[in-house]
Amino acid sequence: MHDDRSIVEHRLRRVLRERIQPAVRSSPVPLTIERWDAPGEPVPVADGLSAVYEPAAPGQTWGPAWGTTWFRVTGRVPQEWRGRTVEAVVDLGFDRQMPGFQCEGLVYRPDGEAVKALNPFNDWVRIGDPADGGEDVLLYVEASSNPVLVEHRPTYEGDTLTSGSEPLYRTGRMDLVVFEAQVWELVQDLEVLGSLMTELAEGDARRWNILRAVERALDAVDLTDIAGTATRARAELAGVLASPANASAHRISAVGHAHIDSAWLWPLRETVRKVARTCSNVVALMDDHPEFVFAMSQAQQLAWIKEHRPEVFAKVKKKIADGQFVPVGGMWVESDTNMVGGEAMARQFLYGKKFFMDEFGIETNEVWLPDSFGYTAAMPQLVKLSGSKWFLTQKISWSQVNTFPHHTFWWEGIDGTRVFTHFPPVDTYNSDLGGAQMAHAARNYREKGRASRSLAPFGWGDGGGGPTREMLARARRLRNLEGSPKVTVEKPSAFFAKAQAEYPDAPVWAGELYLELHRGTYTSQAKTKQGNRHSESLLREAELWSATAAVRVPGHAYPYDDLARIWKTVLLHQFHDILPGSSIAWVHREARETYARVRAELEAITVAAQTALAGDGSRDLVFNASPHERRSVPAGGAAAVGPRTTPPVTVVSHSGGYEIANGLLRVMVDARGLVVSAYDIEAQREAVAPGRAANLLQIHPDFPNAWDAWDVDEFHRHNVTDLVELDALELVESTEDRAVIAVSRSFSGSTVVQRLTLRSGAKVLDIETDVDWHETEKFLKAAFPLDVKADRSAAETQFGHVFRATHTNTSWDAAKFEICAHRWIHVEEPGWGAAVVNDSTYGHDVTRAVREDGGQTTTVRLSLLRAPRYPDPATDQGAHRLRFALAPGATVMDAVREGHWINLPERTLTGGARPVAPLLTVDNDSVVVEAVKLAEDRSGDVIVRLYEAGGGRATAKLATAFPVKTLTETDLLERPLPDAAVYEPASDGTLRLTLRPFQILTLRLTRGF
Repeated sequence: MHDDRSIVEHRLRRVLRERIQPAVRSSPVPLTIERWDAPGEPVPVADGLSAVYEPAAPGQTWGPAWGTTWFRVTGRVPQEWRGRTVEAVVDLGFDRQMPGFQCEGLVYRPDGEAVKALNPFNDWVRIGDPADGGEDVLLYVEASSNPVLVEHRPTYEGDTLTSGSEPLYRTGRMDLVVFEAQVWELVQDLEVLGSLMTELAEGDARRWNILRAVERALDAVDLTDIAGTATRARAELAGVLASPANASAHRISAVGHAHIDSAWLWPLRETVRKVARTCSNVVALMDDHPEFVFAMSQAQQLAWIKEHRPEVFAKVKKKIADGQFVPVGGMWVESDTNMVGGEAMARQFLYGKKFFMDEFGIETNEVWLPDSFGYTAAMPQLVKLSGSKWFLTQKISWSQVNTFPHHTFWWEGIDGTRVFTHFPPVDTYNSDLGGAQMAHAARNYREKGRASRSLAPFGWGDGGGGPTREMLARARRLRNLEGSPKVTVEKPSAFFAKAQAEYPDAPVWAGELYLELHRGTYTSQAKTKQGNRHSESLLREAELWSATAAVRVPGHAYPYDDLARIWKTVLLHQFHDILPGSSIAWVHREARETYARVRAELEAITVAAQTALAGDGSRDLVFNASPHERRSVPAGGAAAVGPRTTPPVTVVSHSGGYEIANGLLRVMVDARGLVVSAYDIEAQREAVAPGRAANLLQIHPDFPNAWDAWDVDEFHRHNVTDLVELDALELVESTEDRAVIAVSRSFSGSTVVQRLTLRSGAKVLDIETDVDWHETEKFLKAAFPLDVKADRSAAETQFGHVFRATHTNTSWDAAKFEICAHRWIHVEEPGWGAAVVNDSTYGHDVTRAVREDGGQTTTVRLSLLRAPRYPDPATDQGAHRLRFALAPGATVMDAVREGHWINLPERTLTGGARPVAPLLTVDNDSVVVEAVKLAEDRSGDVIVRLYEAGGGRATAKLATAFPVKTLTETDLLERPLPDAAVYEPASDGTLRLTLRPFQILTLRLTRGF
């Protein structure tokens, strides 16, 4: 037989595109269009409905960037359409090649009820099925003219302060049409079979069977009467559509989904509308398709529609009760996990899961994080302590270098906790359930021969409108179809339960899930990152002192509502495109303003509590919120600080520079203002590598191959400029308590002033850096070349630390050329090490080199500032103050201590003569108190969260300074753990604790009053 395969396939493509698909909508009758352009920000629905509209027409331009235009469309269904299915087609000017990231609309009835959204692949509104004929049509459309910002070019359209006023869109057709159901079904048949056919091998008989059936169907279609011949054509396809799948076919659990970034190329306020639109689409689709299941994460997004669109929320709540709309994720937002602090990560689960339980009575079991930029090794323990069972991610498929070896596996965290994890082989969280994607999932699946199931989230995200009726039609046809995986629409929990039962001995991946991409997100938008870190620290203080005052001071009320509201604000801004710095200028401008308000509120809460604790008097009390004693002030307490008892700081001028010393460290700053020596006096050990200089600022060119704000490519290291030119070097303070040296430099269009401070009794050199940054596509780092032979670095992460190689033995090691650390990074050889600590920096790199003298130089660098131009062309421009410190001779536990101290500075308040005793004390520094607060249920119980910070087993005695009835171990939601013991303190009020390495322990203390 002659090979006519390509001819038939080409025929199918053309006939579908040019004749059959257009025939789904017949007999168009134009609607009458009117419009009203809302001034400024979006208006309430009632205002849009009551506005004065003006005549409009298809083809008119509308919508400046970030504007809102209301359309009123009216018409009448022709009498002759009685009994037919009638729809309105409303095209706002969609780009059909880009589902999402453009204009969107939400349709309302005259009474203000939201009907459904309008999106590129969802531009219809059902009018009647069947129609009565003669009925009037009146619809309102709230249309948002969001600019298209996905082209990865510098643009000022990303902020209302700089965007243009020219219209961005031109309306398309707005018609009443007859929906030809059999033609639509024929389209679905042909699309499913056509896409399946081209994925099968050319020698596969099934491919040819489908080809011949398609050919017969195309022969059966009369192109002049498609509606009249569609049923006949479908009959030719019935046989191949009925042929069942192979018994061993891969099984795909299809889960409806619409990944909606809580902010990215649009501001937070637009996300509120995106969520309302998508949820309206979803519940409308559920009404027509009872088999449809949709999973939605991010409690914040549901909280938004509860607040702003209660009528949409009511529909969602009903569908949740019906089991079709499934909350997943258990977190307040799909947060970044690299940079979020430990306690903040715990609160993501606390507030997220609490919302789902309070509003819907649902305990979410799946942690749903498909799009975050890598996953902390602390996550498995947090997942388990949140009461969740399973973890899902997708983003690791984006890694540049190494292919992740598993799709279903047990993920083991730094403490040894394991969580059952799935990484969908479909390699997208916006699947269309097309044949190409289903075939890719089956081919790509790495667990063949041991397991047979994977999950595919389907639906257009980020304003695309979510799943469509076409996707559900594909799922129905692919449920049991020869040549295809078996596709079943079902809940994520159903997939995970089956997958775990099938594959209980799945392989284990230990440690972080490092994304070999988007490494620049550790540094971009420094002020957003600083706002996050400072807010986390301020929340710790506000809770600690408020809890202490509530227990100690009669009548002092714990600010439950304010703290919960502020926590949720901070958690929202940890979303994986806000904290990483990859959103538009508008988002980060608002974030800076929000963090300033948060700081002011938390300062006020803290001062109010401390004032109540200090009482009346004229003596200075020093409050220490860190988890370690400082200057004889206990952790979590306050005391008057007596005269200095440590050796004084001395300063000697030396060769145009200065030598400063305090009995613990001797630091040499040369005439260039560089630290050429940091000598550990007790260990008689030099920290700075021979011939090198520490605190060396370095500039790299920074133009990655793609994803400007997201990516730093390894080749940025090929060129570097050391900033050694000096504007001024000055000793600005010299007392017995401290010495401060100021170093000023200028380069290109920027200036930097650093203040190097050595304090009495401190074994760290503090460095405060003020940068007025006006660079473009540059990367600023601070280098500390250390005389240490270290094959690995330790970097703080949530509730512990992770080790990473300093060498590049493998491609996995080499790919980690830029890494994330929280408050500190540490390198050591047996017997001696050093740490670099910081108050708001996350990006780092650690490299090693062997010198001619045989020694090894391990260089730790902090990534301070970047200057990418997309999506915010003014990223990081302006003034910054960054604080970091070098700690020669530091152990890991010294790094932990110094990291807390630089992030939690002392506060001095005038008050009574008596000190403020801590609510509780722990007698082992490696057992770190992470949080002290009152219980969320407002019972007055005290919640204490601790963790083992050194990476070894630890025992400690916990003592309380208030009467305790019972002490119970709880999960992150402050519920007793299953089979948790209820401890009764010893007669002296203490409790003996034993923790495994990096264990998190949450204790609920019921007060004895």
